[in-house]
Amino acid sequence: MNSANSTGVSRRSFMRILGAASAAATTFPALAAAQNAAAAPAQSGRRGMGGMSDMGETRQLSADTVIISSNENPLGPAKSALDAICTTAPLGGRYHFDETMKTLTVFNELFGLPKAGPKQPSYSALFPGSGGPLDLALMSNIGPDKPLVYGDPSYEQGFRAADAMKAPKFPVPLTATYAHDVKAMLKAHPSPGAYYIVNPNNPTGTMTPKEDIVWLLNNKPAGSVVIVDEAYHHFSNDESCIDLVAKDKDIIVMRTFSKIYGMAGLRAGFAVARPDLLQKFQTVSPAGRSLASISITSSAGARASLLDKDLVPLRKKINSDIRSETLEFLTKKGYKIVPGSQGNMFMVDVKRPGKEFQQAMLKENVAIGRSWPAMPNYVRVTVGTKAEMEKFQTAFVKCMDMAPGTVNGASLYMPEYHVPSELYRGMSAV
Repeated sequence: MNSANSTGVSRRSFMRILGAASAAATTFPALAAAQNAAAAPAQSGRRGMGGMSDMGETRQLSADTVIISSNENPLGPAKSALDAICTTAPLGGRYHFDETMKTLTVFNELFGLPKAGPKQPSYSALFPGSGGPLDLALMSNIGPDKPLVYGDPSYEQGFRAADAMKAPKFPVPLTATYAHDVKAMLKAHPSPGAYYIVNPNNPTGTMTPKEDIVWLLNNKPAGSVVIVDEAYHHFSNDESCIDLVAKDKDIIVMRTFSKIYGMAGLRAGFAVARPDLLQKFQTVSPAGRSLASISITSSAGARASLLDKDLVPLRKKINSDIRSETLEFLTKKGYKIVPGSQGNMFMVDVKRPGKEFQQAMLKENVAIGRSWPAMPNYVRVTVGTKAEMEKFQTAFVKCMDMAPGTVNGASLYMPEYHVPSELYRGMSAV
């Protein structure tokens, strides 16, 4: 075991890490936005209420709008989670830190991680959502002399954290199969602070083989870490990288309950890493040492979800079936998709700027996801319910039949259109 573990976090300081409450999901991304605002005022609106955001903010949309824009799970929390939340809520008058420790213990046991105790700091930390700890993982390992290497296109929180930390950025195009090109990532810079891999990737839903990630771990320069964001892993058929944490590798794995577990609004997520890497989270900001704890209801819901053996396979099949039916429809119609998605989203070529098409779909009461600069004519679509995807299909064909330029994409940024999106971190909540 890594010698650094002997000087890992104490139980008290560890509780501060795992006890990062709702502020963890808002404060650190908001810190990034605030720092970006100071460095580049023209970009400050990207994550606030007035800009195109992406995480379920004020939804000024009609009640019948199909919302398949932010990779949420339309099924919501499982019954097992709801029962646990209802049972636990009456205890809310007390702090109950032991409730978090119970969830932590269940998670560690399920993934074969060392049992936490007074003499053994935990290899995982529980947070309200994965947005805050993802920023902590990134920001604690990058800086002006420690660049970030990441795939392109991929989830934007990586390069936004780099902007906040004034870390040089090295985006690397995906491979022909839309996997992270780990060999090109290794060549991108001789001594980066971190490599960021989203697996399945957001927005493409495609996989980077685990053996590629292991190769990167074995060949990367000393002092750097590999951050693997497994927000959508439960939808995939591939192996997780969490076992590499138990082997004391230089890796941080992120997990969330917002996706397959349907707890996006309840906020629960894990950071999984060696204790010394978790300890580094506290170096990002003094606030990281004084955040309140995750709510006992969210913790109980997360624990019940982990112990619900039928939840993941059932929801994985539901998602896979509806995704396959939708992609088959699009393919038969002659539309071009990004193949190989194993997530609850996919990308489709709309033959025009994605922002314009997104606005056209919104006029049909279907809110779809955004486009990425590396693929400006593709839009990301979340897999909704069967009924929602049928409405999507009708609206999609109608909008594709429109001539490009029919709808002005710039109107998407008007205040009355707040399309939900997973990038939002509510500046007003800070």
